[in-house]
Amino acid sequence: MKTLRAFYRLLFFIFYTILVSNQMALANLLSGKDMWRTLRIRRKWARVLLPHLGIKMHVVGTPPDFPCIVAANHRSYLDPAVLAHDVVGYGVAKAEVAKWPVIGWGARIAGVIFLKRESLTSRKLALDGIAEKIREGFPVIIFVEGTTHTQPATIDFKSGSFKLAANEGFAIVPAAIEFHSPEDYWVGSDTFLPHLWKRLKVKEKHAYVRYGPTIRGDDWEDMMRRTKSWIDAELLAIRNGF
Repeated sequence: MKTLRAFYRLLFFIFYTILVSNQMALANLLSGKDMWRTLRIRRKWARVLLPHLGIKMHVVGTPPDFPCIVAANHRSYLDPAVLAHDVVGYGVAKAEVAKWPVIGWGARIAGVIFLKRESLTSRKLALDGIAEKIREGFPVIIFVEGTTHTQPATIDFKSGSFKLAANEGFAIVPAAIEFHSPEDYWVGSDTFLPHLWKRLKVKEKHAYVRYGPTIRGDDWEDMMRRTKSWIDAELLAIRNGF
């Protein structure tokens, strides 16, 4: 039964993601490029996909619908879909994601900003792209730890997005992401497909997202400290509620 469930969910993920990617591409071809439309289609994709994968969402707070940086902690490859469930905004991902089967093509169509963290040039271009999209009126989602992990609190944040926010006057909206089971974390030596297959066998999984208050300022260190403190407190509160 578990194997059959995982097989159905994997096929649904593949074919539904391809279908939605085609829908976004066709809409751009027939009606011209409209990123608000594309990102709303991506939100619908997340809202249909996650329940079919057995993921029950628990959302607290108001997802931002204004230009800002959504600064989130990072647990899993599911995190982008978990945030896309409610936020109509651009994503930022490591460059390798662009080459992933199925996901990579959809991410490119949906306007994901790719970067190579080891490259100063790539990081600079990514920050320029983030600033451009915020000025155009979009939220931009950034996983500010730069990697997934199993620690109960957040690890050190990458400072680039906070320096950008302070220099440009952009708002930061913190987002705390947690899963009921640590088995849903994707860390260490786990490879994508084996981990996904194992978790697709599980009947129900719970994802928790909390959106925080808008943080503004011209001191990037203070903005980063306030963001980290808020996310850490919310992660603890989520786990204490289990």
